[in-house]
Amino acid sequence: MQPKKPNGSMRLLIIDDEENIRRATAVALEGMGYETAGVGNRAAAVKQLENRDFDVAFLDLKLDGESGLDLLPELLKLNPRLEVVVFTAYASVETAVEAMRRGATDYIPKPFTPEQIRRVLGKIIEARKLRLRVAELESRLSADSPATDLTSSEPAMQKVIEMASKAAATPATILLLGESGTGKTVLARALHANSPQQDNAFVTVNCPSLSRELLESELFGHVKGAFTGASGDTFGKVALAEGGTLFLDEIGEMPLEIQPKLLRLLQEKEYERVGEAKTRRASVRVIAATNRSLEQAVAEGRFREDLFYRLNVISIQMPPLRERLADLLPAAVNYLRFFAGQCGKRITGFYPEAQRAFRQHTWPGNLRELRNAVERAVILAGVEEIELADLPEKLWEQPPATGAHGVHVGARVSLEELENEHIGRVIEQTATLEEAARILGIDQATLYRRRKKLSA
Repeated sequence: MQPKKPNGSMRLLIIDDEENIRRATAVALEGMGYETAGVGNRAAAVKQLENRDFDVAFLDLKLDGESGLDLLPELLKLNPRLEVVVFTAYASVETAVEAMRRGATDYIPKPFTPEQIRRVLGKIIEARKLRLRVAELESRLSADSPATDLTSSEPAMQKVIEMASKAAATPATILLLGESGTGKTVLARALHANSPQQDNAFVTVNCPSLSRELLESELFGHVKGAFTGASGDTFGKVALAEGGTLFLDEIGEMPLEIQPKLLRLLQEKEYERVGEAKTRRASVRVIAATNRSLEQAVAEGRFREDLFYRLNVISIQMPPLRERLADLLPAAVNYLRFFAGQCGKRITGFYPEAQRAFRQHTWPGNLRELRNAVERAVILAGVEEIELADLPEKLWEQPPATGAHGVHVGARVSLEELENEHIGRVIEQTATLEEAARILGIDQATLYRRRKKLSA
């Protein structure tokens, strides 16, 4: 169970020349948990939109000496994402149709009740959720990736999941650490899915993929003419993530020039678009990830110390795959099912020698390398199970994962060396640490510590 996202993250503008209507509407909306502002004419409405971002505007069609219909396109030009709800005492089919034609989202006749307002806002919120959900599904389909199961039999990974579960419900910034391919992006999505922001957007910014100028525009947006090629106004990823999660992948690669602006976003929830002096507010939850040592980057002057401490409120270290041997084959089977279905093949599993090769490999590329190996194997497989020959050649000839040099009973070696050799061989021949611990007659936590010591 997750806490609900407060309505206060939506900001509503009431445009009506009757003060009593503005006040009554504001009382109703604030009672529902929304933040409101009220104005009585066109100039005041334009000024509000120039200085602040609003999600919804309630617009009277008959302002004092002005036409709300004429103002409507101007409001949408100032904020293309604004949802405009028109209300008027002069309700007619013709005015409703004309308001919709000019960009209104919905229409309420006067006099109206709080319940009518609640229903209209409910439809707007549901429509936004649906758009975000469609965008997320399209993104996942275009990535063409199998779903990743975060359940684990490994104590180190179980600790990660436990910490992530506690952190997800808080507004704290989270820093994900770990080698490339360990599943940091998957964990970031899981954090979002179990957070109060879950009904809003999850927006990813890949920090190393763009130049400094383009990355700044990607993050904060830009106005027309801000730089060569800026042919129109653009809302950045921060605005797209409003009310949701902004995921900064490979944050260690962010240029120094942009880092103060990110620090300001984290501390003050404020930013400006490139080429614009107007300060904007942002309500976003930031999750960052890196495969680099940020402490070392700080020491070398490549990363701001104050930004590091602001990002490092809660840090979660993702263990590499070589330290998650109990999760190795389940993950491989998950990839197998996905790619077999994609290729239209009936492949049920892995032959024992293929499983052994999996366990003996060190997987420097982690889950990403495993995925590629399984995808290749499925494509090449000619039978119902993956054979050793279907795997990449580097997996064919592997040295023992932990064994020493021909250690055997009676050899002139210490008891510890003999134990280490035996533990290593049992781990090689079993599918999980739980099974290995049962054979060895020790508990799983003890075996985990012994295996970690062997691989050190």
